[in-house]
Amino acid sequence: MERHIWLVTGPAGCGKSTVAQRLAKELNLPYIEGDEFHPAANIEKMSNGIPLTDADRWDWLIALREEAIRKLEAGNEGVVVTCSALKRKYRDVIRVAPYFIPHLRLHFIYLHAPEELLLQRVLARKNHYMGANMVHSQFSVLEPPFPDEKDVISIDVSPPVEEVLAEVLAKARKVGDSGLPVAIVS
Repeated sequence: MERHIWLVTGPAGCGKSTVAQRLAKELNLPYIEGDEFHPAANIEKMSNGIPLTDADRWDWLIALREEAIRKLEAGNEGVVVTCSALKRKYRDVIRVAPYFIPHLRLHFIYLHAPEELLLQRVLARKNHYMGANMVHSQFSVLEPPFPDEKDVISIDVSPPVEEVLAEVLAKARKVGDSGLPVAIVS
């Protein structure tokens, strides 16, 4: 049986949680909110406007990968996960998952928009530890997916949310039905 991990990625304010929740609902899959897996020390750093280092992220990325694997081992056909995955090496930590689960296909849905737009969205948030000052720090380390990352669907989230959701669902279904890992860039 083929199984899927759908990782909804991108910098703060791009709508990862909104997109992932809808994708999980439409595909009838469990949803893992990546922010809930940050250790307290990471949340404290981000709350204080201190960017996370690579070392801060390793255990978090591994915990997300392991939780996704647990969901699949529990019998689910797939799982939807949010994770900023700002750098290729972070995405590569998740790419190890197929070594543990036979017939596993990994899909990254990279959400992107201009920094100024994402800053406005983060400023409008209430009760979230990720402050607006962190948007620039994420853009300063961001490595958008490289052309050879064929497991990535790239989505511009500048349009209204319903348009973005419709595009994500259409492209996810197309990739899921194809049986092939295909990069789709918009």
